[in-house]
Amino acid sequence: MSLPADTPPAIADTLGYLQHHLQELTERQNALEHVINNTLVGLTVQIQQLTQLMTGPAPAPTVAPPPVTTSPPPVNPPSPVPSTLTKQRTRPKLPSPPDFSGEQTSGRAFFNSCTLYLRLAPEQFSCDEEKIFWTLAFFKDGRAARWSENLFCQEADTGIFPIQSWADFKQQFQSQFFPVNAEVDAVNALEGSTYYQGNRTVDNYLDSFLTLVFNARYTDPRTLVVKFR
Repeated sequence: MSLPADTPPAIADTLGYLQHHLQELTERQNALEHVINNTLVGLTVQIQQLTQLMTGPAPAPTVAPPPVTTSPPPVNPPSPVPSTLTKQRTRPKLPSPPDFSGEQTSGRAFFNSCTLYLRLAPEQFSCDEEKIFWTLAFFKDGRAARWSENLFCQEADTGIFPIQSWADFKQQFQSQFFPVNAEVDAVNALEGSTYYQGNRTVDNYLDSFLTLVFNARYTDPRTLVVKFR
């Protein structure tokens, strides 16, 4: 992006620095997304292959050809079944999501971890109720534990669990544990007088700064230069 001719050198240098690091972060993010997508595809193919191997139909028995002479043909013993078919293979172990205390700053990351596990191991859950109860098992303390306890209290009073579908659970989780207004929070942080690099490394500060800029939807280069401090 070209700057006006009267732009001070210091501002031009800072903007160039930001643009350079923003491009590097974008390339790292794209590379990471590519690796994650390839890994998910590979795991999905392996799961499908293992499922087909374990649930596929048994091979048809070999039928002996009709005798061509009056003497009976020799009977061959049946071929042994390969051990790979008789023993169930173990799938790659998937990491469980971390325990969740209800902090809104970590709500999105926790829910993404649960969603990833559910997508990679769908055969472990036969219905939405199992998905919901499995997720609630990680609500160990804080606001999350109180919210989970309230749900089970409602079930005890009515005889029916108040959330019946995964879509409903996702909606209620987002309303309870996602940031109420990420854009406003980011704007307040950038516009405040206490947001500085401090003792953080340049990379850590830049990652945090770019996240705030993205959430605040700041696009004016002059604004980015002023807020980078």
